[in-house]
Parts: sequence; C-alpha cells; structure tokens
Amino acid sequence: MQDLMDRFKIEFGEGGEVATFFAPGRVNLIGEHTDYNGGHVFPCALSVGTYAAARKRSDDKVRFYSMNFPESGVIETTKNDLKFEKAHDWANYPKGVIDIFQKEGVDIPYGLDIAYYGNIPNGAGLSSSASIELVTGVLLDEIFELSMDRVKMVQLCQKAENEFVGVNCGIMDQFAIGMAEKDYALLLNCDTLDYIQTPMKLKDHTLIIANTNKRRGLADSKYNERRSECESALKDLQKHLDIESLGDLTEETFEEYRSVIQGTVVQKRAAHAVLENRRTIKAVDKLNQGDIEGFGKLMNDSHVSLRDDYEVTGFELDTLVEAAWNNGSTGSRMTGAGFGGCTINIVPQQEVDNFIEAVSRTYHEKTGIEAEFYVVEVGDGAKKLEEGVTL
Repeated sequence: MQDLMDRFKIEFGEGGEVATFFAPGRVNLIGEHTDYNGGHVFPCALSVGTYAAARKRSDDKVRFYSMNFPESGVIETTKNDLKFEKAHDWANYPKGVIDIFQKEGVDIPYGLDIAYYGNIPNGAGLSSSASIELVTGVLLDEIFELSMDRVKMVQLCQKAENEFVGVNCGIMDQFAIGMAEKDYALLLNCDTLDYIQTPMKLKDHTLIIANTNKRRGLADSKYNERRSECESALKDLQKHLDIESLGDLTEETFEEYRSVIQGTVVQKRAAHAVLENRRTIKAVDKLNQGDIEGFGKLMNDSHVSLRDDYEVTGFELDTLVEAAWNNGSTGSRMTGAGFGGCTINIVPQQEVDNFIEAVSRTYHEKTGIEAEFYVVEVGDGAKKLEEGVTL
C-alpha cells in the first residue's frame, strides 16, 4: 500500500484526500460452465486482488494509472467522454464501470485520480477484470457517498464488462468478489441470485491454485461455441418439458429426455451442464457435513466431465490435474473457462511441500512448462481499506 501511495503521489501530485480500497480475485471451487445454464456455482474470494488509491477532483477529468502496466503511463479522459478504446487496454474496465453507473442514473459529480496495483497472477483465470471493476465500484460508492445496494453494484459491474468492454461473462465473478466474506464460499444460483454463505471448514487441508502458465488462447471462441450448444439443447428439451434452463433438470429427468436433444455432441454438452449443477449442490452438502474427501471426489468428477463431456480442458490442464491426483491431492480440477489457466486443489496441510514438488516436476517433464503454485487463503470481499489521508 505504501508503494501504491508513493506512486500515486508521483503520478498525480500532492494535495487532497486519498482513500484506499481492495477487491479480491476469486476461484470457483466447483460448478464450471453452469452459470450461463441457470445452474449453481461455488466460488470464494482470495487473499490476492486489486488495490486502489483514489482522490476526488474538482473538475471532470478522470485519470488512471496501474503499477502493473507502467508502460501505459497515465490514461486520461473525462467522465462525460467515456468510450471503449483499444489503446487504453486495462483501463477500459474501470472506465466501463464509471460509464455504466452514470447511464443508470448514478450521480458522479466530479472526476477522479485512481492508481491501481494488482497481485493476481496475470492470465491465470482468477478474475482480475472483475476485481478491478469491483474495486472501482466500491471507491465510487464511498467517495461520492452513493450508499448503493451491493447486489446492484455487482450487476452494474457485470453490465460494464458485457456492454462497455464487450465480454459476454456471467454474473459469478462480480458476485463472488462483491459479496464474499472471509472464510466463506458462496453457493450462488445464477438465475435467481439467491445465495448461501457456506463456511470453508477445510480442517487439516489447504487450497492450492496451480497455474499451467499456458495462456487461454482458445477460451473465448470455445466459450461462445459451448453457450450456443447448450442453448440448442435447451430448445430441444423445451419442446417436451416446461423448463427455463438446463439448471432446472434433475439427473433422472435429463436421462429420461436426453434422446430428444439433436446430436451426440450437444447431448454431451447438456449432460455436463445438468450433472455439474447437481454435483455442485451435493459438494456443498459434503462440505457442511465436514466430508472433505467427499467434496474432493466431486471436484475430481467435475474435471472428468469438463474433459470428456464439455471438452474444455486440454493437454496442460489434464496433465496438471492427473499429477495432482497421483500425488496426494484430496481433490483437483480445472477452474475457469478452460484451455489453460489454473487448477484448484485441496491438499492435506502436511503434504503441501511434497505435493508442489512432485506435481511441479511431473508437469514440467510432460509439458516442458514450469507451473506456478499459490497456497491461498479464503479472503474478504470488496471493501474500503483506510479513510482518506491528505497527501
């Protein structure tokens, strides 16, 4: 934080009151590619995230700086001239939040100076974009005393990513980051936004995120393809069933009507969406019962389904997960969109060092890539850190 404040002073000058804020990254423990299929997800916030220092201005200028992208320098615009510009790269996310807030009738009377620093691993699929959106939402709420409902803020941040940035994401990332509580995960129904805070009682186990260090080159195009395949399956099922989404189906009903879906590939996609949703609900029950092994088995089943039915894993993710299965993990699966990014692992605490050493070695031998490992804590949601200090 001191580095961020020092950098703020260098880039934006002294004077005025500067307040600090934080929004975490997130990892989804189970419930992958269910969010846009009306299903449940089970994410938690992480202890890493995006920090922001912000100061209200007396004019309309909005100036952004990121310690992660110093080569971009200060990006400057005005609050009344916010449009997507490719050259502005990362700054389009906070620009989008300010723009959507104003379009929704929120009064942002003055411009701002904002400096950011993120310690979420780049390209790992731990949602740095939603993190920067929510930290921006919280700082706007606090600095301009908006008293905004937090679910509304989450929805507006998602809208910024959908409409301003042009990424067709579901609500999970923003919801997890905006609504999280320390040491809890969220069972979220993505259709209704009903949610239950579930204690992350891992007993003598810990969470380890492993990064394949393979950038997710195919993820965007395949994501859109999978969405359309699931929409096609839903249309076929709706000719016979009164359902709103694939998430409405039980395993039994799906198996009874599976054959009405046109094409075996589309059937497989729908199978994943339906069964992953039921797995997620069962996994939370296992966690509440203190059955970490049962939770881990469902994580493993989730990865198999993502590999075989949804086909969004790829060689690197499968190699990393199989190495985890063979080296002491209680549960391991890919997390995020797929085709690279990260795995999430539950590992007994006394095995952490051995696990990382063995999985790292196996993965490198088979792929030629060095994986990175992060032992993470379940963190708090987006929040103000400190009252303003005068520079």
